[in-house]
Formats: sequence, C-alpha cells, structure tokens
Amino acid sequence: MALTTRIGVISSGRGENLRHILESVRSGRLPAEVAVVLADHPDAGALRIARDYGIEAHFVDPSGLDRAGYDGVLAEHLDRAGVDLVVLTGYMRVLSPEFVRRFRGRTINIHPALLPAFRGLDAFQQALDYGVKVTGTTIHLVDEDVDHGPIIHQVPVEVRDDDTHESLKARIQEAEFRAYPEALRLFIEGRPKVVGRRVVFEGREVERS
Repeated sequence: MALTTRIGVISSGRGENLRHILESVRSGRLPAEVAVVLADHPDAGALRIARDYGIEAHFVDPSGLDRAGYDGVLAEHLDRAGVDLVVLTGYMRVLSPEFVRRFRGRTINIHPALLPAFRGLDAFQQALDYGVKVTGTTIHLVDEDVDHGPIIHQVPVEVRDDDTHESLKARIQEAEFRAYPEALRLFIEGRPKVVGRRVVFEGREVERS
C-alpha cells in the first residue's frame, strides 16, 4: 500500500458507513484518504456526505449500460482518482467479473451477517427466521461470487428474544460503524496476504474493545 492509502467508495445508500470512515480518517485513526465517492443513485446520501467533507463525488448513471459497461465507467473514475482500495458501502449491484479481476485483492465489502451465514438480501430477517442466537457483520474481500470472498474482520451481535427486524438491524448497523474503519485500518497496516480463503495479517493486530 502507499504511505497514505487512497480509497474509492462506491455506494447506493445513506452513506452512514462512509461517514464513520471519514470520521476515522479525520481523527487520524485510519491512515487513508477517501479520494472519490461514486453512487448509482443521484440522491444517494453518500454523495451528500462526501461533498460535505469536501470529497470528490459523482453520480454514475447506469441507464443504458449493461453490467460490464457500467463497471467499466466506475473503473475509469477510480483509476483517474488513483485509488489503492475500492470500498463498497451499501452498494446494491453485483460487480462484474471484469471489475473483480481488475481490482482483485483490493475491493472490500461489508455484509450484515457472520458469513458464510445469511448471504444475499435482508440478512436481518434471515437471521430472525432461522432463530440464531448470534449474528453480526463481516468485512471481506470481494470475489466473483456474492458475499463470498475471504474474510478480513467479523463482529458478533447477539440476537435478543424480543428483537424485531428494525431493532436487530439497528444494532448490527451500530456494529458496522465501528467495524468497517477498524477492518480498513487492519487491512492497510497489517500487511495482508490471502492464503486459500484466509486473510493473514503479518503486521499489527486488530484492536480489541
């Protein structure tokens, strides 16, 4: 990684994970710079948050483009910004194999479950329906399959007997806000290498709360 790792963020949603990443950068806890933020919706909260922080931000219109064509436009923006890491925050599109190959080993996603459990949409409800006592959040490298790549960091969250979809979602999202900046710090500082399905860190250890 470069001395200051340049991050490109791709989002579809509110951008609260982005906000916590930016706060960690600003405080010095995360040795990185968010160089550009891209979104597939013009009203995505991530774009507003990025602009509030003075970060370059673009709505990238998917109209008329197939998946590979759209991802090619995203890649052009990322390359122009000189990013070292691609970070997905609530991005609701499946990346094309071409994009995954182009940024292999440096595209990171967050999922609201302890993978490999409850892949795909609405992991909160999946956890409730299955009756698990513990779920959580996973930060992982992206590969060609959905919610599947090698795991960087996981944080467990208890499922309470009186949990609703919204109460469980709120607690998992709170865990995400802490976990994503920490996972990025670990990935940047920890000299990661992928061994099979394991991400092994030769440098600093994860901070324990």
